Amino acid sequence: MPHPLIRPWAASAAALALCGLLPACGTVDGASNRIASAITPYKIEIVQGNFVSKEQVAALQPGMSRLQVREVLGTPLVSSIFHADRWDYVFTIKRPGVDAQSRKLSVFFKNDVLERFEGDEMPSEAEFVAQLDTRRKASGKVPRLEATEESLKRFPARAAPAPDAATSAAAEPPLPRAYPPLE
Repeated sequence: MPHPLIRPWAASAAALALCGLLPACGTVDGASNRIASAITPYKIEIVQGNFVSKEQVAALQPGMSRLQVREVLGTPLVSSIFHADRWDYVFTIKRPGVDAQSRKLSVFFKNDVLERFEGDEMPSEAEFVAQLDTRRKASGKVPRLEATEESLKRFPARAAPAPDAATSAAAEPPLPRAYPPLE
């Protein structure tokens, strides 16, 4: 049996320790709240739909077939069985720290031929690329998206190696006459 004076002392020590730990819990909570407010979660860029440029809209002409419209604009985001003569192209982009952008274009057909189209003002491809590129805001210069004849002339043309009958026949095995069935 323990000494009678040890019990009150142990209870007092436990109470003091508990009182000392309670303020520490508040400090830990406060520190974790400060850390949580300083660290923000990663927010992804959300792109939905088809981007339609000003150049693509300019290529649309009344009288085009559905196939021709699909080749110019791509597959529509919305084609309803209730509105079989209407295709909707919707493009939405949500980026962290930037207001969401949304553009719509509706294409109307009559007897499977393009009758008319209507929608928002579309940016050119260069304007759209300039909006996306946040690293180069200082220069404001949009890079060329295709090679010109002058830029291609800067690179020397590669000469094709002269075909050597003995080397080419030895390097390539003959093609088989038939292939096994795919099963």
